[in-house]
Amino acid sequence: MVEVGANSTPEVLFGGRYRLLERIGSGAKGTVHRARDEFLGRDVAIKILPTDVLNEDQQKRNDDEVKVLARLNHHSLVGLLDAGSDLSDPKAPRVYLVMELVRGFDLRHRLSKGTLQLRHTAQIGCDLAEGLDYIHSQSVVHRDIKPANVMLFDYGTKDARLRAKLADFGIAALAGTKGDDASALTGTVAYMSPEQVKGEPLQPASDIYSLGLVLLQCITGKLEFPGPAVESAVVRLFRNPEIPAGLDPQWSALLTAMTSTDPAERPSAREVSKALYEQTFAGRSRRKLGGSLLPENEEQRLAAVRRYNILDTPPDGAFDRVTSLAARIFSVPTAIVSVVDHDRIWFKSHYGTDVEQLDRDPGLCASAILQNDPWVIEDTETDPRALSNPLVAGEFGLKFYAGVPLRTRDGFNLGTLCILDT
Repeated sequence: MVEVGANSTPEVLFGGRYRLLERIGSGAKGTVHRARDEFLGRDVAIKILPTDVLNEDQQKRNDDEVKVLARLNHHSLVGLLDAGSDLSDPKAPRVYLVMELVRGFDLRHRLSKGTLQLRHTAQIGCDLAEGLDYIHSQSVVHRDIKPANVMLFDYGTKDARLRAKLADFGIAALAGTKGDDASALTGTVAYMSPEQVKGEPLQPASDIYSLGLVLLQCITGKLEFPGPAVESAVVRLFRNPEIPAGLDPQWSALLTAMTSTDPAERPSAREVSKALYEQTFAGRSRRKLGGSLLPENEEQRLAAVRRYNILDTPPDGAFDRVTSLAARIFSVPTAIVSVVDHDRIWFKSHYGTDVEQLDRDPGLCASAILQNDPWVIEDTETDPRALSNPLVAGEFGLKFYAGVPLRTRDGFNLGTLCILDT
């Protein structure tokens, strides 16, 4: 659709609703613009992928693949909201992807300021591996894992850690796809897998190799395969990346496996996610509340959390009614429905507070899910289980906490319904 504005300059309105604003990024495979969704009245990001003039079969195949990508939905991915083809100029058709606009910065920018601590590297890597596990389960290979395609952000609270989202699916392809495009030397040379360099059809293991190089760069602060494109591409065919001497043995083993030249020897994204999840807790001084802070079925519990797909999702009226009712019944100022993720407590509904999440480590809900009955702290100022909680120590001034686990039908405690008083 083409509109003529007040200044009589033709303007393309993609899909009849997305008005392009300033350019915010560019690469070999297209440009990214901030855009205004005139229908919903919100800002989005649009990546425009110029293509050659396509025949009908090519256009259908291209549209089918874009539709697969647009259906991807996971909290560790920059959301793909819409997609289509702009044919306003028949001689220069353009495919466009409409994505959520992340308010943050990319990992490349962060690494320009120095290396990351191992714990932070593990947290970011765990987020990305979870996203890869999801897209690989949908038979999609990203093909361009690199720091510039990792968006970092937080939720605007002092207790929130940086979280990572994988962006830019502009060159993603279906796993095992055959043909010129799937086998082409496509991606960013410094982070390509050996099979990408050789132009072989790609499988999910290629993304694992690239993620391994990104994590290695987070730790060392340098590219493992720098230099001109040809030199950088070829050298990885003859040697494995150099893992720093003295690195924690678990880290060393993980990075060595992820960057094996043999794709069959690399772990799956789920295995990487599990290993990095364990690393987020390694070496930390953690409070012991009568035993382990992790449920015995933690891996299965987290799978249930992912199955319900309720992390980082918009407010839900049903949950909001529950917290509002709980606050009135118990005459307390605050009630929360929480979901306990692997490293944080996400407040799915929060009546009486603007806080949206807390780190799992000092969180009371993380302890409440270990119980099968209501878990009550009558005086947080004298109870050692609560003293490090930011809602107790901070300006909120929490004095009383009571939480009951929210259990699935198959017996997993996803989070809590809790009430708080000052």
